[in-house]
Amino acid sequence: MASWLILAVAAQFFGALVALLDKYIVTNERALPRPFVYAFATCLFSGASILVFLLSSIPIPLPEVDFPSFANVEPPSLTVLAFSFLAAYTFFGALVSMFTALRTSDASDVVPVVGAVSALSTFAFGYFFLGASLTPNFLAGVLLLAVGTFFVSHLRFTWKTALLTIHAGIFFAFHYVTFKGLLSVTSFDNAFFWSRIGFVGFALTLLLIPEYFEKIMKQTASTGKRGGALVIFNKVLAGIASILILKATALGDAAVVQALGGLQFVFILILGLLFSSRMHKDLGEKHTTVMEVVHKAVFVSIITLGFFVLFR
Repeated sequence: MASWLILAVAAQFFGALVALLDKYIVTNERALPRPFVYAFATCLFSGASILVFLLSSIPIPLPEVDFPSFANVEPPSLTVLAFSFLAAYTFFGALVSMFTALRTSDASDVVPVVGAVSALSTFAFGYFFLGASLTPNFLAGVLLLAVGTFFVSHLRFTWKTALLTIHAGIFFAFHYVTFKGLLSVTSFDNAFFWSRIGFVGFALTLLLIPEYFEKIMKQTASTGKRGGALVIFNKVLAGIASILILKATALGDAAVVQALGGLQFVFILILGLLFSSRMHKDLGEKHTTVMEVVHKAVFVSIITLGFFVLFR
């Protein structure tokens, strides 16, 4: 197997671990942050991803990989700042909805639906707002994702959970399209740097609202060292997954790397089922009867296939 494929698959595996830990963190009742505060922490810690710029100064025996460099960062224009804060706002909104949905449903139910809605919405927004072209297999991919999404939501989600997952998927799509818009007005290195700064800046502005400040301070204080360490560990895993995707995209076929995003749902299902019997119930699956597992396996397979078709 090509090295970039290994990196892409590894990235999806780490992404699955992140999703399951997200589920655990927002569901566990023992002094861990709730969706709003956890989304705040996620945006705040996202600023640490600019450390990837330091890799540009480290000799790596992979000349094909081009890491971001501080040399390419320049003072932001008002347009760059506006795009950066909009990207942060849409990302935060998506996180709050997804984390809230994870509190009441399995990760293997929520994450595939969010991914499917996000993929379809990203194509739609890109087509209407950015003039992006649709793939030749777009309609087939849409059909597969729609069928898979219906399959998982039918008789499994409450209306509230269904709306939360749809909202999360649409806002993730807004985030991706906003970042693409940012790339249209500046370089990748500059866009990546200022978008991360935008995440941190947006998170800090939430502290200016007394109600949010009190909620964030109260839950942060009650989280404790173990809970805080778990949150940081999970964000480190998310950072590793992002770096692996960056490397895989640089070395191989970008469309295939995107298509492999569907593997994350397979890993979530497998790991969730394993954790359901060996780990805390908040980390694993709540629905583990034979018929429920078959149900999950079918819709996850359909959505995964839809990703491959949509991005090829």
